[in-house]
Formats: sequence, C-alpha cells, structure tokens
Amino acid sequence: MTETATANDSALIIHPLPPGVDTSRADARLEEATGLAIALGLIAADAIIEPVRKLEAGTFFGKGKLETLHERIESLGVKAVIIDTALSPVQQRNLEKRWNVKVIDRTGLILEIFGERARTREGRLQVELARLTYERSRLVRTWTHLERQRGGRGFLAGPGETQIETDRRLLASKMAKLRRELEQVKRTRALHRTRRQAAPWPSIALVGYTNAGKSTLFNRLTAAGVLAKDMPFATLDPTVRGVRLPSGRRVLVSDTVGFITDLPTELIAAFRATLEEVREADILVHVRDLSDPDNEGRKADVESVLTALECGPAHGQPLVEAWNKIDRLDEEARDDALWAARTASGKSKMPVHPVSAVTGEGVAALMAAIDEALGRDDEHIVMELEPGQDEVSAWLHEHGDVVSERRDSETGAVRIEARLSGPDAGRFRARFSSLLNAHLEA
Repeated sequence: MTETATANDSALIIHPLPPGVDTSRADARLEEATGLAIALGLIAADAIIEPVRKLEAGTFFGKGKLETLHERIESLGVKAVIIDTALSPVQQRNLEKRWNVKVIDRTGLILEIFGERARTREGRLQVELARLTYERSRLVRTWTHLERQRGGRGFLAGPGETQIETDRRLLASKMAKLRRELEQVKRTRALHRTRRQAAPWPSIALVGYTNAGKSTLFNRLTAAGVLAKDMPFATLDPTVRGVRLPSGRRVLVSDTVGFITDLPTELIAAFRATLEEVREADILVHVRDLSDPDNEGRKADVESVLTALECGPAHGQPLVEAWNKIDRLDEEARDDALWAARTASGKSKMPVHPVSAVTGEGVAALMAAIDEALGRDDEHIVMELEPGQDEVSAWLHEHGDVVSERRDSETGAVRIEARLSGPDAGRFRARFSSLLNAHLEA
C-alpha cells in the first residue's frame, strides 16, 4: 500500500509554487490540500505556501529550501509531510531520507482517500488498479532489497533476475487480472445501461467538483438517502434513481464521483467505466458550490475533466448549471448571485439556476429547466380514440406526457393530446402503425 500516516499522526501541508505557475489560486489550493489531509485522518499541524525558484530533479526543492523545511518539520514534530503536487518516485524517496518523515504527494493522498471511501466491489477494483499503477513506478522506494539478485527456475525467476524485476512482473500480472475483472464490470454496466435505454428514460448525470453538494441535491431530487457529507469524495460509487419531472416525464438521475484539480491520470483511467454514466447522459447538471471563493476556478477544472472524457457542451452534450449553496450566502452576495445567474442564462445557451440542495430553494425551477431542455425534441401527438382503444391511451400515459384528454359523452370517443420524446414517438409509431395511418395528426 501507499505509505500514509495513521489517524493520530500530525502533518505539515505544503503547497509549492514552481516558477511560472498561476498564484491566484494558491490559497484555495492550500485549503483544499489541508481538507484532503484531514479527510484522511491527519492532523494539520501547519499549512504553508512555499515558492520554488528552481525545480530540482532529485529533491524538487533546492538545498536551502530543503534545510529550512527540515527545521520547520523538526520544530513541529510532525510525522508526515503532504506535498500538494505530483512528485517523482526519486523525489519522494529522497525527501523521506532527508527529512526522516513520511512524504505523501497529491496523487498518493487522493488515492488513499479513494481507497477509504470505496464501498462496492467495482469501486474497490478501480481504486486498487489505480493504486497499483501508481505503486509500480515507486517500487524503488517500497523495498529495501531491490538490488539483490535471485536465482530461480521456470516461470518463477530467470537466472540473475533482480527482486525489483520480479516484483514488477507480479504487479503487472495482478494489474492485468484487475483489468479483466473491471472489463467484466464494464460489460455488466453497459448491459444495465442498455436495459435502461430500452425502457427508455432520459438520463441526467450530476457532475461537479468534489464537495459541491451533488449527493445532497441527488437526495433532494430522488429521496435516495445516499451518503452526503461535508467532506471530499463522499461519493465514489455511482447511484442511479428514477424521478418524475414537472411534465410527468420519467428520467434517471445519477450521482457521480466528484472531480478535483489535477485529478490523477491513474484515477481517470481506472474510473472510466464508472464515468461512462457521464458520457452516456442525455443532460449534465453541473453542480457548483457558490459559497466557494474559488468557484470559477473549480468550474474550469470540471470543464477540463469533461473535455478529457470527451463529453460536455464541447461534444454536443446539453448542460445545465446548478449554482448550489445559496443558503450560505449573505443577503448582498445572494442578490449578486441571482443577478449573475439571470445574466449568465441570457448570454449563454446553458441555463443557470441558483439552488439550495439543503433547503430546496430553486430546485423546482432547476427541474423545470431540465424538463424544458429534454423537451426540445419532443413530438406532439393528437388522436381520436374509439371506444375499446384503451391500450393506446394507457401506453401514452405510461411513456409520455398527456397534455389533455377529453371524452365525448355521446359517442364515447376520446380525444387525447400527448407529448412524446423522439425515441418514444418512434416506438409509438411502430407499435400502433395501423391505427396511426388512419388517425395520427402532428
């Protein structure tokens, strides 16, 4: 496993600022890194932003900075140091030797949190694969006997094979096994998705930065009761529930894993099966934490991940923004947010709706916006049904939105007006083709 501190260990959190890096988000990044460390059970003894004039290949920090930080580590008496960036295996090993403490980089920190949060078999498989991918490059610091050669016969080890080569081969074998198991999970998930599409109900995926309130909003919409806590990555395993929109349209809503700045590539690759729910959704709802001072930066991070997944508006996928946590704003900030939402909606094709997942404020308007977006390709059908054609009426009630239904008291005929989605309209025509040839009006 990745080396981490125990729950009682204290840590120094360092957000480095290499040359040429944007400094405007440094405070937000440091606060986030501190939150991630606390989520892992560490005690934040101190958190600092540390400018770095020149990156050293072997230690990341220069000699003078190494000594200054070493003195700070000893004065604090911490057992671990969190470096809020991706370190090379050599850098991580050298820093541990120099400071005599555990050093955890951003990737390792996020992987450990994912490992603690995963609950389903799929989630555990995904995290384990990501962890092994990360650890494979770090065998140089995991073992103390790597240069020792071993003999062997057959498939166990060839003559002169070093321990590190053996360990890497064993890791590769285990990773291949995990990939096969995940591929089976992916096929199963694809089968479930195909069955849902055959229903078919439109699908809505809640996406957003970690801790933006996606699970709280999901519970508000579906009454699902999934875990919703004020902590990073409370949700790793996606949950799907069916709900009805204001028009009566049935939809599937999925709660997905939160995104984060510099999401480790190992995790994106491992969670690709889960993130298929995002790619296949008819509409994305981007949940943003409006109380976060860095919410614009978080938005850019989410859009970057969506682009990496080949989904979102850039790939023709409709998106609605839900500006969450307006209940946390003071009156002035709240008025500004409402005005900004109206302005943004006017300038962009993407609807923007301020909401509070906790109080429910604005959620009805958000659902109406989703309903409207889904209804743009709807077809209206008007029919005169003779007595005994109740099957047609029942089908329309089950699969569409019946706008009006009037029965003639003398003849018993029913005039029904309904709205169907494009796929449902096609199924309706296929099922009742003979009837439609005589009665269908568009």
